[in-house]
Amino acid sequence: MIKYVKGDILQSEAQLIAHSVAPNDNFGQGLALSLREQWPAMYKDFRHFCQVNHPKSGEIWLWSGAGGTRIANLLTQEAAYGHGEKPGKSTLANVNHSLRALRQEIEKEGVTSVALPKLATGVGGLNWDEVKPLIENHLGDCGAAVEVYETYVAGESV
Repeated sequence: MIKYVKGDILQSEAQLIAHSVAPNDNFGQGLALSLREQWPAMYKDFRHFCQVNHPKSGEIWLWSGAGGTRIANLLTQEAAYGHGEKPGKSTLANVNHSLRALRQEIEKEGVTSVALPKLATGVGGLNWDEVKPLIENHLGDCGAAVEVYETYVAGESV
């Protein structure tokens, strides 16, 4: 079941927080930056993962940290592989593939609650009216409680 909420996703009590980035992303803005600041080890591990595995857009990378924190990094943006290059925009195809992979992980890991923002609509540049149906299609009946943070309110919990 999907519930659309307003608040600060970093205040969520969900088992898993999902967000969208690019392969080799520097987590320099938006929610990614907030996650980098709150869990610097996650960002360090992500950079190492990208250097070793060269992931492709449309995949996901899961991170588990101290205290049971779990973050799903959905690779919805096109990668920037060259030194100093900036990631490209997200594509609906990449969002679709990433959400499919996220659902598989939710089911495999027995995740009971997930929080995510309006994926790929900020830095990623996509239209929420096109992304929202993909979230509903992939996660609407996944068995986990899904909170979609449609409106950001700093420091406010749901």
